[in-house]
Amino acid sequence: MDIVQHLSTDKKLGALIAKQEPIVLQKQKNIYLYICFSIISQQLSTRVAAIIQERFIGLYKKRRPTLQEISSTPFDVLKSIGLSASKTQYVLNVCAFFTEHKITDGMLEKMTDEDIIQLLTGIKGVGRWTVEMILMFAMGRSDVFAVDDLGIQQQMSKIYGIDVVNKKAMKLEMLAIAESWRPYRTYACRYLWNGKDKG
Repeated sequence: MDIVQHLSTDKKLGALIAKQEPIVLQKQKNIYLYICFSIISQQLSTRVAAIIQERFIGLYKKRRPTLQEISSTPFDVLKSIGLSASKTQYVLNVCAFFTEHKITDGMLEKMTDEDIIQLLTGIKGVGRWTVEMILMFAMGRSDVFAVDDLGIQQQMSKIYGIDVVNKKAMKLEMLAIAESWRPYRTYACRYLWNGKDKG
C-alpha cells in the first residue's frame, strides 16, 4: 500500500489529499543553517522571512556560510539585517552548540526523531516545534506529528470537529486520530497544511 492509499483509509484526510498533488519529502544539507532559517522566520510572514533570509545569505556573498563564519559575524552585523536581539543571539547559540558538540548532518542522520528533538532543544531559543519542522522539511523524516502547530490544530479541529476550548483534550484527540497515519504522519501534516484553502 502506498502513502496516499494508507493515509486515505482515513476518509476525511483522504478527501483533502484527493485535491492535491503528491508530496515528496526532501533532505537538505547543513542542518544548522535550516535551524537558523527557522529562527529567522518565526512570527514573520513568508514574504518578510524570505527577505531577511536573503539578507542573511547576502552577508556571506550569497553562499551557504559555515558554522565558523556565522559564529564570527559580529552581533550588530547579524542584527542589522532585521533580526531582533533575541533572534540574533539564538542564531549564534545554534552555531556555538553545533560547534561545541561537534554535530554533523551524518551524526543527526543516525539518530531517532525523538533523540534529535532531545538534543537540539538543548539550544537556548530552539523549541520542540522548531526541531519538528527541521525533521519534516530539512531532514525528510516521514513520521513526525506536529501536535503543537497552530495550522495543524486549526485544520484538524475543522475537519474532525475537535473542540478547541480544552487544549489538553484537543491534543489528546489529535494524537489519537493521527495514530492511524503512522508511519507517514509527516505527509499527513503536509497535506493538512497544503489543504488549508482546499476545503
